Amino acid sequence: MGKLVAGKATPRGAYPHIKRAGDFLFVSGTSSRLPDNTIAGANKIDEMGTIFLDIKQQTRAVLNNIKDVLASENASLKDVVEVGSFLVNMNDFGGYNEVYGEFFDKETGPARTTVAVHQLPHPHLVIEIKVTAYKPL
Repeated sequence: MGKLVAGKATPRGAYPHIKRAGDFLFVSGTSSRLPDNTIAGANKIDEMGTIFLDIKQQTRAVLNNIKDVLASENASLKDVVEVGSFLVNMNDFGGYNEVYGEFFDKETGPARTTVAVHQLPHPHLVIEIKVTAYKPL
């Protein structure tokens, strides 16, 4: 059964934030979008109107959003068994990887795949992450 999580940005399609299938939890692709539809890591604008997209800030916001979504099913990031990450620019890999390491440990963390994508659903998004967790009822 899928569910929407209060206090999180509303999905932009016909899908839930999280879906349970037996003992597995599937978290839909999650961005740094906030409940008011602003985007964490896309808020610095210079005098010329250039928007600076901060991969570290966006990655941290994405993983915190995922942490909150998992908590709605009494799960945590320690229950995550697989991560799929989507970067618009692989030049952001270093910053993403650094922040990722604040949340997961190399020896005990989940399996992970990171791929580059052409674009995400908003031009200010530079990363999206989906996870699968194992959390028996």
